[in-house]
Amino acid sequence: MGKDECKTMLDALNKVTACYRHLVITLGSTSDSQNLREELKKTRKKAQELATANRTKLTALLKDKSISKDDRTEYERLWVLFSSSMELLDVDMKRSLEIGQDFPLKVPTRHLIQTGMTGSTTTVAARAMSVQNMKYEADSNIDTADLKELETEITQVGQMMEEMEMKVQVAPWAVEAKQEAGAELKSTLENVAGGGEGSAIPSAVLYASLTPGLLGALQQPPLPQHCPER
Repeated sequence: MGKDECKTMLDALNKVTACYRHLVITLGSTSDSQNLREELKKTRKKAQELATANRTKLTALLKDKSISKDDRTEYERLWVLFSSSMELLDVDMKRSLEIGQDFPLKVPTRHLIQTGMTGSTTTVAARAMSVQNMKYEADSNIDTADLKELETEITQVGQMMEEMEMKVQVAPWAVEAKQEAGAELKSTLENVAGGGEGSAIPSAVLYASLTPGLLGALQQPPLPQHCPER
């Protein structure tokens, strides 16, 4: 029961951190807006809540001397996955702060990304937050007021990661993977190519989990077999 609960909690954290990364990518673009800034705030706070719950649960289990060797091995594997999610969240929060400082909403400027398209990220955020509709309640100055709060939260996440290393010492290189190298990425690409059918992972999360290079490769139209004659 403990392992299933931990996996469910970790899946929820991974889902929200993937959504947060997806939202951060749109900062400074033509899709940037006050609603996006509020979605970022709500999503990162949800991620921190889930991170605290995961840390508390896994720390207690790994400190339990009565668990079997097999259970400890599995909890250590989940701990490494959890640590990786925390590192990604930390990186994306810092990236969000930097872009938010460089591209405030109320200052006319060129967009960081000129896609020529605009659109809402509401569906992605609502799915990650497990709600039907996002409620927007932020003040018009959220892009500046929230940056100070974000700085504080970045410090808190950094402190949490340091405490994790001190309380539970699990060497990542000593944990054996359950899949072959690249198996998860291969599965992700197959789901994206096939429209994500039959997968329990939302397509937005699959999309957000890809690297920018792979995203570019998927989004580019196929090149012609021969160059057209001039």
